[in-house]
Amino acid sequence: MSGGGRPESLFPLFAELKALPGVGPKAAKAMAALHVATPKDLVLTLPHSVIDRSRRSSLSGAPVGSVATVEVTVGAHRPPRFKGKPYRVEVEDSETAFQLVFFRAGGDWILQQLPVGSRRVVSGRVEMFDGSLQIAHPDHIVPPDGAGDIPEAEPVYPLANGLTQRTMRQAVGEALDRVPDLDEWIDPGQLTKAGWPGFAEALRSAHAPRTPEDVSESSPARERLAYDELFAHQLTLALTWAHARSRVGRRCDGDGRHRRRALAALPYRPTAAQNRVMEEVAGDMASDRRMYRLLQGDVGSGKTLVALMALLTAAEAGGQGALMAPTEILARQHLENLRPLAEEAGVVLEILTGRDRGAEREGKLAALAAGKIQIMVGTHALFQEGVTFGDLRLAVVDEQHRFGVRQRMDLGSKGERADVLVMTATPIPRSLQLAQWGDMDVSVLDEKPPGRTPVTTSVAPMSRMDDVVERLRSAVAEGRQAYWVCPLVVESGASDLTSAEERFKSLRAALGGAVGLVHGQMTPPEKDAAMEAFAAGETRVLVATTVIEVGVDVPDASIMVIERADNFGLAQLHQLRGRVGRGAAASTCLLLYQAPLNESAERRLTTMRETEDGFRIAEVDLSLRGSGDLIGTAQSGLPRFRVADLAGRAKLMEISQSDARSLLTRDPELSGPRGKAARALLWLLEQDRAFRLKGVG
Repeated sequence: MSGGGRPESLFPLFAELKALPGVGPKAAKAMAALHVATPKDLVLTLPHSVIDRSRRSSLSGAPVGSVATVEVTVGAHRPPRFKGKPYRVEVEDSETAFQLVFFRAGGDWILQQLPVGSRRVVSGRVEMFDGSLQIAHPDHIVPPDGAGDIPEAEPVYPLANGLTQRTMRQAVGEALDRVPDLDEWIDPGQLTKAGWPGFAEALRSAHAPRTPEDVSESSPARERLAYDELFAHQLTLALTWAHARSRVGRRCDGDGRHRRRALAALPYRPTAAQNRVMEEVAGDMASDRRMYRLLQGDVGSGKTLVALMALLTAAEAGGQGALMAPTEILARQHLENLRPLAEEAGVVLEILTGRDRGAEREGKLAALAAGKIQIMVGTHALFQEGVTFGDLRLAVVDEQHRFGVRQRMDLGSKGERADVLVMTATPIPRSLQLAQWGDMDVSVLDEKPPGRTPVTTSVAPMSRMDDVVERLRSAVAEGRQAYWVCPLVVESGASDLTSAEERFKSLRAALGGAVGLVHGQMTPPEKDAAMEAFAAGETRVLVATTVIEVGVDVPDASIMVIERADNFGLAQLHQLRGRVGRGAAASTCLLLYQAPLNESAERRLTTMRETEDGFRIAEVDLSLRGSGDLIGTAQSGLPRFRVADLAGRAKLMEISQSDARSLLTRDPELSGPRGKAARALLWLLEQDRAFRLKGVG
């Protein structure tokens, strides 16, 4: 599909800000801090609140802190007797007397604005000082015949260094004049059902709020504009999705022989969820379209077994599979967990990391190219130059958020039409899942395999540290193992490294030599050695920064202590807690906090204590932090939504996804009337990269 160029009718919205009357270089620079670079950005920067300036007969009864507009008679002026004191003007409305107060304003200007005995309409915030009402620095002072110049309702915009509301309002007004009438891209049925205005009307209405309801997310104008953003994004993903699926895959029909042998060697039976997802994956692989599937499963839900079954399917079909992990520690862990099952199945499984050198590396690469290694586990080293597969049928990517889209493409390109399975242990709320992975099919493992013990979570203040160390001493004496996670904070000049080293020393002094340390400043071999000593039981307590967050599996570790847990995000706390409860022993997680707790930290710790459900935790995390913080817009490839807040827009997101996909089903080239309108939307919201599609995966 060719997108052509940006439609001419949109050119005025993409001019320089300085082209707008009243916007000089200084204002344009300040607006850049609000991520506003063009008139288009300005019209999508909506007011966050509205000031009611409707006329009152008197200030009497006006709530303190509210804005009031009243007509007054000007009385005596009281200039300051000392430097730094305010200039006060006595005024009287129909019922009460009060003062207008000015700091740093010239007396001549005040006399000119407020001649004694004149009538004036003033508008400003009502304050109480020394038991008397006052308005400091009124926003408006006009003669009664000029009162029409005071708007009854005034929008309030976000500001940055030196910008004023007046400059923003004027600039927005000029930018709105540049909005063309565009054909409608929203499905007519959806438009009628929701009662939304057209695009240009929605913009004008959103910038002219009259009541607090008009600036709420549920106002029809704002809901419409949020939908436009979500629809454009979903259309981009749907184009990627359609493109990925239009590329013919290769049927990968396994006969089940390897899988049966591996399953027979398992000490447990797979859960119903694992069986369901294995069937979904096998069905995808057997079709002639490329598989492009996201496998979501909470910590310990058994994703690795699903991945192994998919890799064995590739081997059954006479091809090869690759499993890519984000770190060498995790790659080696996959090797240890999967190699015994692969051997039972009669399949050769090897590992390739940056550590492989010389003849050993050359030998592995030759065997891989010749098809003698059926499953290759590794890090990003798998998609470096010189790594050639004989016949790559399946690429499995573990912990998706550690890999960019670019790497997904690189790995996919190692095998002509290879299927792609992406695994994540981070439960993703539905709205974010649609936003970030709307171009993939999704499978969810929503139950834990047998043998996983529940983890008891408790919360205690840091002041109880001595008791905690004493309890840990008893647990270690009973043969138990524990993680002790140190905070990633920079406080009073001490880095997380210092705090980890100090905790290591103090625990070693209290518990003896069986304490290990792992932190981010170590070299990979040092980290591996520390982890291996802990996994082998040589060390009983492992002091760590969050390098252990993802994936490390030590079944005998049954205690997790998280120091200064109030400084961690919910998702991180959940991932850390998932490191224990992997064996038969009853497991505990202790969250140590620094009192007093703020409201957000208290809610995080309470949520951790109440539930182990990763999806519920993810929803709370989203509501506490908002979508931008949760995924880090820059890293995730998500557009910067100006109006839509993903935290509250899950329903709209679902409608927009289904609408985008059905539009493309009916009009794959976007050449019909609504398709052309949708193209204009993609240009308008700078989602036009969808026209120049590169397949992902």
